[in-house]
Amino acid sequence: MRQNSVRKEGARRRAPHASDHGWDNGAHGEARPDDPPRTDGGAPKGDARHRRGASGGGRPPRRKRRVLRWSATILSVLILGTAGAGYLYYQHLNGNIETDDLNLGEHRAPEPTPNAAGQTPLNILLIGSDARDSKANQKLGGAKNTFGSPPLADVQMLLHVSADRSNMSVVSMPRDTLLQIPKCTDPDDGKVYQQTGPKTMTNESLGRGGPGCTVATWEKLTNIHIDHFMMVDFSGVVSMADAIGGVPVCVDKNIHSRDSQGHGSGLKLKKGTTEVKGKQALQWLRTRYGFEGGTDISRAKAQHMYMNALVRKLRENTGLTSPNQLRKLADKATRALKVDDGLGDLMKLYDLGNELKKVSPSRTTMTTMPFEYAGERVVPKPGDAEQLFRLVRDDIPLDGKGRKKPAKEKPSDDPAAADGEIAVQVQNGTRTSMEPPVSGRASTVAQLLAGKGFKKATPDTAAALTEASTVIRYPSKDLEGDAQRVAKSLGLPLSSAKKSTDVSGVTLVVGADWREGDAPPKPKKKDDRTPESADALSGSDKKACMKVDPGFSW
Repeated sequence: MRQNSVRKEGARRRAPHASDHGWDNGAHGEARPDDPPRTDGGAPKGDARHRRGASGGGRPPRRKRRVLRWSATILSVLILGTAGAGYLYYQHLNGNIETDDLNLGEHRAPEPTPNAAGQTPLNILLIGSDARDSKANQKLGGAKNTFGSPPLADVQMLLHVSADRSNMSVVSMPRDTLLQIPKCTDPDDGKVYQQTGPKTMTNESLGRGGPGCTVATWEKLTNIHIDHFMMVDFSGVVSMADAIGGVPVCVDKNIHSRDSQGHGSGLKLKKGTTEVKGKQALQWLRTRYGFEGGTDISRAKAQHMYMNALVRKLRENTGLTSPNQLRKLADKATRALKVDDGLGDLMKLYDLGNELKKVSPSRTTMTTMPFEYAGERVVPKPGDAEQLFRLVRDDIPLDGKGRKKPAKEKPSDDPAAADGEIAVQVQNGTRTSMEPPVSGRASTVAQLLAGKGFKKATPDTAAALTEASTVIRYPSKDLEGDAQRVAKSLGLPLSSAKKSTDVSGVTLVVGADWREGDAPPKPKKKDDRTPESADALSGSDKKACMKVDPGFSW
């Protein structure tokens, strides 16, 4: 039973607490005067908002929080550590948790097909906001010219846990990625944010209704079904580092992140490994100037190292010697947390923690979405980015271990109806991260099917989906034979017919692999290797060391 106020349409707000404090480090982790003006698709949130901390109608003042990078595994260890804290403390922790709607867009990626054991993967989007509207944030390095601006999702990481819970993959998206943000509707005030152009920075999604718009943006780009999102306040990350006596990080040279113009986090470390905590941990997570390359990509790599080291240390329980330490840590962590409604109480987080604990660090792989530069920004790298997304969609381990040979195709036991009696809905899934959908493609393929005898083939002209490969979906076993018959008539493998609860009948989704022509291309042998451009890092790598720009060495 929660003791905080009930929010409209399932949203709720947490009451202010004396220990709450904000933080900031500039528009994108550090003050960046060279950045161009923001092109946010909507105006700052008004006083009517309440779910994400805004005030109105006599409510307490809005309190934004700044968030940085983390791993959901961190939370799992904390939740497990409070299991014996007692019912009253359970209520207290439960009341700390803020919730928000999962997806504010109109499109949902299809749910994954369960494996032979009936297990499904788990996908959680980890979001870091740069909200910076408090004096405390300014003291921590916030840019004064961005005070009170709508928050940006400067940190975006997709955490994928395999269906059998044997491995975990993390995919980071650079905050400067240019893409198209879908139409999103703010559930608090009903404000509609129309779809943007194809060159909008991904971090602007958070300011278009909340974290659910960031989720919608990811699903549109990757076609990966996202089950949950989590936002963790940086104060919780720092508290964890302090509680365990620091997190080990490594640099290959002495570093001082500060240049003659004042750019930099202020981080100053000697060559080798140092246990960072408190403000120094914050500086490590903020540092861009000083690491080789001086880009947000370098900063993301440093944060991957930090997360891996923190998780390893938490799993080893190093530095946590008493139940009281665990309780204090759990209190700060849950105060730092915002999740979707599906994770909105402690028991659900406890269950999630148990799932995450099943994965060893040695089977955890950190990656960055393959990209290429577009001026000072980046775009998904053609081929490589979709390859990485497909591996996650298909639940293929990014560490290359335990990959199974594809099973032999098995015809359905369910006999197909006559071609003319099979109702087929055709959808256009030719849109990609780089190209718009092919106009009229669903109608063209529906006519093609009709010419082959499928007289009940009809186009769904309202749908414009993202599907890398052409697929035929069916909702139940009794339609499997019909779906396979459609696949066979088009020269597609039987495996392209997939059971899905997202459709109500046999549904052909024309993928980006069939943008033109009268027949889909013959399927090529799939390459299930993780692209080198994803810059994979193992969670068990204790020797990883950040390279320092010689110009920032001392």
